[in-house]
Amino acid sequence: MPTEGSCNNLSAEEDAKREPNLPFRLEECVKEKVSWKEALRKKVKKCSCSTARVKSQIMKSFPIVKWLPRYRFKDWIIGDAMSGLIVGILLVPQSIAYSLLAGQDPIYGLYTSFFANIIYALLGTSRHISVGMFGVLCLLVGQVVDRELTLAGYSSDINQTTLGNVDNSTGPICDRSCYAIMVGATLTFTAGIYQVLMGLLQIGFVSVFLSDSLLSGFATGASLTILTSQIKYFLGLHLPRVQGWGSLIKTWISLFKNLGHTNLCDLITSLICLLVLVPAKELNDRFKAKLKAPIPFELFVVIAATLASHFGHFKDTYGSDVAGTIPTGFMAPQSPNLSLVPNIAIDALSIAIVGFAITVSLSEMFAKKHGYIVNANQELNAIGNCNIISSYFHCFTVSAALTKTLVKESTGCHTQISGLVTALVLLLVMLVIAPAFYSLQKCVLAVIIVVNLRGALRKFGDIPQMWRVNRVDTVIWLLTMATSALVNTELGLLVGVVVSAFCVLGRTQFAQALQLGQAGDRELFEDIASYNGLQTQPDVAVFRYEAPIYYANQSLFKKSLYRNVGLDPLKEKAKQRKLEKQRKQKHSREDQKQEMDASTNVNLLQHSSFHTLVIDCSSVLFLDTAGVNALKEVFKDYKELGVNVLLAQCNTSVIDSLRRGDYYDPNKGTKDIQFHTIGEAILYGQSLKSQNGNCDTSV
Repeated sequence: MPTEGSCNNLSAEEDAKREPNLPFRLEECVKEKVSWKEALRKKVKKCSCSTARVKSQIMKSFPIVKWLPRYRFKDWIIGDAMSGLIVGILLVPQSIAYSLLAGQDPIYGLYTSFFANIIYALLGTSRHISVGMFGVLCLLVGQVVDRELTLAGYSSDINQTTLGNVDNSTGPICDRSCYAIMVGATLTFTAGIYQVLMGLLQIGFVSVFLSDSLLSGFATGASLTILTSQIKYFLGLHLPRVQGWGSLIKTWISLFKNLGHTNLCDLITSLICLLVLVPAKELNDRFKAKLKAPIPFELFVVIAATLASHFGHFKDTYGSDVAGTIPTGFMAPQSPNLSLVPNIAIDALSIAIVGFAITVSLSEMFAKKHGYIVNANQELNAIGNCNIISSYFHCFTVSAALTKTLVKESTGCHTQISGLVTALVLLLVMLVIAPAFYSLQKCVLAVIIVVNLRGALRKFGDIPQMWRVNRVDTVIWLLTMATSALVNTELGLLVGVVVSAFCVLGRTQFAQALQLGQAGDRELFEDIASYNGLQTQPDVAVFRYEAPIYYANQSLFKKSLYRNVGLDPLKEKAKQRKLEKQRKQKHSREDQKQEMDASTNVNLLQHSSFHTLVIDCSSVLFLDTAGVNALKEVFKDYKELGVNVLLAQCNTSVIDSLRRGDYYDPNKGTKDIQFHTIGEAILYGQSLKSQNGNCDTSV
């Protein structure tokens, strides 16, 4: 008897001596059974508090504690300082610009980038990603902010400061700007709570369900919405942001209706900035391999535009919209308004998922490129805490940002020390330089946003290539993009997830059902329709179904099997019943019985050239109850026609499912015999010497 937990193999020779017809069989490991009490005791022991346990938990929760003591100052500090400085310079105009997209005052964008970089440096596991504002998230935040401002009775004019009838728990009454950041901070807080809970529940793996085509389509659709939302600033129009489904189409209709009110000063400034920034960005992209750092053209444009607007008195003379007063220093921390949570809870969930997916995708991409590992659950914890903590400091939602991450990596970043350097640059701006941007036109900020959408919008040119590579992924991309742009941004993400799920299910619904042939004398069996020269075995049919067999496709599995082997038991039984009925009308009972026996044998011999069916289960990853029952039905139906059914190359999961589902039942003629190769199953079937209508169905 083998001892518990041991594994023994019977040699092929010993097995052959015992039973000539039986194939080689592996002795299975005896799995040690652990009682629930023992399992609970081990769990409790893992949760026990000890010095080593506390130290391990601290290092896991604060990765900086692990890598900072091993920081190679001489080798890394120059690269980290340079990348942090450059990203900080780029973030100044972008932080101000994306505040506009999120429906906030410029100072709040600077706050957001500042706190996010510090918190992520302490908690994140990626060495390279740059955390800050992401265009899609800013759009989602802006849509919620505008909706809540409208519900609270505030005017759509961003510059108005009329007091609304809003009871603020941290103060008596607040103006539009105050209420906007209150909504944005509460939304950010709620999204952060979702993300931290996802991290605690260890569900970071859900990122694998958000495919590249889904995320790309969602980002492209949202980019079209962002582009549309910024056109009014290009033209200097004062239009409220359209809410609800079909906002993109409604916005364009509103823009065309109000073209006559275009501010020529803003339009000319927008065109000049576009003519400068688009070629400049292309220049940076083309020579990025030769440039040690990208040239900060955005900052140059912002400085030049601010000076022109200030000395040209664009606001007073031409009525241009400008950034306005940007205060220095920090505001006192303020708790999120929890009374708003019921209104924004669903919006926060979609924002949390998008932010997490973008962050984890970029983290894993750069970790793989540079040969280290990131923890998806800790990334959830890091980005969640970035949102929770920063929401108390008048910030809105953040995630990893692709453009800044690429700049950060290309300029010599080694660790998140570069993020701390970026925070120092932003701190200098907030304390000293911020008021200098008072005269900066909002149309310049809109141009910066639109120019940064180039990467997402270029995806339209990749559609033909995507279609050639994978049509299913292209369909997912198109549906997600179209829904995000034309219907609703959040709905686009949901549609993408649902379509992706149905595509996965669809692939199991339309799985290939193959009849196999053998390549010479080799243990190689492939699809007869795909390769020439394959040989079929006499009296044996070999079939492969390339998908799991479960409730959704079990009927299709049976239909595919019957069609491929050319023998449908149900049709044969129906034909026999019809013949029996006809003979009952013409002959007596004794004559009928003799003729029916003969006709049955003749019928089977005419329609079936095999007595054994081998099902190759190598592609069957799992079986559920419906799948096991389907195999039972196949075995039973073919047995009644005198055909043996043998299963070959089953994995251990499938074997366990068959045993639990009572597929192997000696009383019903199914012995627990595993065939590790198709060849073994064929030899076993041939050794039975069974023929149609007169076979031994004891297997």
